[in-house]
Amino acid sequence: MNVQEQIKKYIASQPEPKRSDMQALHRLMLQVLPAGKLWFLDGKNDKGKTVSNPNIGYGSFTIKYADGTTREFYQIGLSANTTGISVYIMGIKDKTYLLKTYGKKLGKATVTGYCVRFKALKDINIHILETAIRYGVAVQNEKGGMTE
Repeated sequence: MNVQEQIKKYIASQPEPKRSDMQALHRLMLQVLPAGKLWFLDGKNDKGKTVSNPNIGYGSFTIKYADGTTREFYQIGLSANTTGISVYIMGIKDKTYLLKTYGKKLGKATVTGYCVRFKALKDINIHILETAIRYGVAVQNEKGGMTE
């Protein structure tokens, strides 16, 4: 099964209204990163043990670790969780930026250093979320990578 099929199956497996919200967010991500690499991480480690929720990823950047090693990873991630949906905006160095800049404007969402979590799309301002996502993509494209 290719990545597009995995993504389609993952979204289809979600209960409504989460399925429709995930589909809308997937379309938005494809508009924001039309030529971006698509990822699907099933949440399992190399031993087949579930270690996280499955994630859909969009775009690509290089994470540079303190020991000098690097790893390709997605710029934006999308994941269903038990209480709603998480959007991951990777590579923003200032871990307070998302909360300070977009937190109050987003609506009913929990915002951390790189994650925006909400119950349903109707609870947030999708235009503010899109602005935050576009900011994260622009920062990554300027830097060409992230140091961890």
